[in-house]
Amino acid sequence: MTYCVAMRLNQGLIFMSDTRTNAGVDNISKFRKMFTWEVEGERVITILTAGNLATSQAVISLLDERTKAPKERRPSLLEAPTMFQVANIIGETLKEVIKAQKMTGPESEADFGATMIVGGQINGIPPRLFLIYPEGNFIESSDETPFFQAGETKYGRPIILRAYDPNMSFEDAVKLLSVSFDSTLKANLSVGMPLDLQVCEVDTCRVTHRQRIEENDPYFTTVSRSWGDALKLAFQSLPDFSFRN
Repeated sequence: MTYCVAMRLNQGLIFMSDTRTNAGVDNISKFRKMFTWEVEGERVITILTAGNLATSQAVISLLDERTKAPKERRPSLLEAPTMFQVANIIGETLKEVIKAQKMTGPESEADFGATMIVGGQINGIPPRLFLIYPEGNFIESSDETPFFQAGETKYGRPIILRAYDPNMSFEDAVKLLSVSFDSTLKANLSVGMPLDLQVCEVDTCRVTHRQRIEENDPYFTTVSRSWGDALKLAFQSLPDFSFRN
């Protein structure tokens, strides 16, 4: 299982993802689920992946290979004129990989599907954020839907819905995402640390902050403990229920 989040703020884009893959209780591994292509000052593109690991890795490898082959007949992420076209390239590549695996692989009930979040900025155009489905189609974030999640979304969603503010600082956004991930980690063992964090400040067209949050990270541990204590205090402050009329 996976948990990935990307948020659009007035200051730019922020991404966070876990690194755990689970093929059974005795087969747990760590794989990166955040991938970035960057031409500083010209464009920055980040993809978060969820779903079938083989599918995700094949898509990322194809996309990367095509950025290094300028004469490739198919357009690459580094040649697309807009983030919409970037999302379209990723969607078509995802659809291509899933179709190839279904046609050439052995018969299996396994799901070859994958979902991807892509966000970034091309110089002169505002940052944009997209959610790409296994079928290759996609939707774009808006003021009404300013963030996307992929994977195990339900446990970490409520805190984002309640506390998100497009005007918040990146520091507050990290705090918010830390609580969201902490809630997910505690509810689902198939989501696990370390976590990857990345920030792309608006109009810089580059990654302005990148960090891996390891298990026992002092800040994350403090947020987790403090959030748990705050929830207990909030619960205790609620009016008591009575069975008497």
